[in-house]
Amino acid sequence: MNGVAALSFVTYRPATPSRWSDVDALFGERGACGGCWCMVWRLPRQRWLAGKGAGNRRALKRIVTAGRKPGVLAYLGREPIGWCAIAPRQDYPALERSRVLKKIDDEPVWSISCLFVAKPYRRRGVSVGLLKAAVDLAARQGAHIVEGYPVEPTMAPTPDPFVWTGVPSAFRQAGFTEAIRRSRTRPIMRFQIR
Repeated sequence: MNGVAALSFVTYRPATPSRWSDVDALFGERGACGGCWCMVWRLPRQRWLAGKGAGNRRALKRIVTAGRKPGVLAYLGREPIGWCAIAPRQDYPALERSRVLKKIDDEPVWSISCLFVAKPYRRRGVSVGLLKAAVDLAARQGAHIVEGYPVEPTMAPTPDPFVWTGVPSAFRQAGFTEAIRRSRTRPIMRFQIR
């Protein structure tokens, strides 16, 4: 963690309808990054581009307020400081279009598609806690396998927006193992629940 102290007393909660305002506050005007609102893998590319900003915000709000628990929030006290998106793989059609991230096998999996930590809290272990909480959320909803698609950094330091799917080291710390690597920089990592 580059000599930065890990945060203590962080709690993790699913993104439920009553917590929409926390998602909204955490993502802010930029929608976490560039108006995405964690919809890039959920929507067809043209629809995602057309919805950047307000449209993507409405799309994520519909998912959260419908009670689908599409992610986990990290809190320091009452302040939301981090987010990890998780859902059944079929909720992310962009994965099916990816040559590098295509299915490994026919096992049903849940996928972690995004990690976002507020700037003052980055590199302090929040991502590892979010990954563990996401696995727990998926397990409580019947998942047996959770996958992640981190990016292997190729430069130091790597700009934060380049690693929005996480880094392999955080996944390993959370108990994931590398399942396959079809690209030098994009492993598929798995956590086997049972």
